[in-house]
Order: sequence, then C-alpha cells, then structure tokens
Amino acid sequence: MAADAAIFVSKRLQRAAFAVLCIIMAQFALASCQPEPTPMAARQALGQ
Repeated sequence: MAADAAIFVSKRLQRAAFAVLCIIMAQFALASCQPEPTPMAARQALGQ
C-alpha cells in the first residue's frame, strides 16, 4: 500500500521536478553567457 502511494506521488511530481530542473539548467546557461562584473576595487586599482 505504501509503495503504491509512493509510486503515485512520484509519477505526479515527475513533471514538476523536470520543470524545476530545466529552470535551474537555463539559469546556469544564461549565467555562463554573461561576463562577470568586475568589482569596483579592481576598477579603481587599474585606473590609477
């Protein structure tokens, strides 16, 4: 009985878990495309 309930819940949560995983992977992909901002201290040191 408990195994049947666990399988039922896992089947219902598969789409939600897949959607969350896709969103996380998209965030990593977008973050890797954009250059990291340079800290202000480094900009001042280079400007002097």
